[in-house]
Amino acid sequence: MLVYLRCMNRLKYYSFEVVIEKEEKGKGYYAYSPTLPGCFSNGRTIEEARKNIREALQLHLEALAAHSIKVDSGEKLVHIEEICIGIPQTWAQNSRP
Repeated sequence: MLVYLRCMNRLKYYSFEVVIEKEEKGKGYYAYSPTLPGCFSNGRTIEEARKNIREALQLHLEALAAHSIKVDSGEKLVHIEEICIGIPQTWAQNSRP
């Protein structure tokens, strides 16, 4: 326990934005960090995708540290929002997939 407490003082904390999206094909969710390229994961539920991306971030950071690559949490996203817009059905019928 003392060893763990001593190590806790040496931790550096980073914050990364994470995006979780519904997978285009399938019933799961895709998770990635726009501020840490190459780090992504997925899961059957949002909660599982969140847990998996946290683990992927940890492993990704460990790999960067092992190769002496500087870790940067990047710019802070200000806001992400889904916006629903209604359009007349005639417009939707004329649109192409």
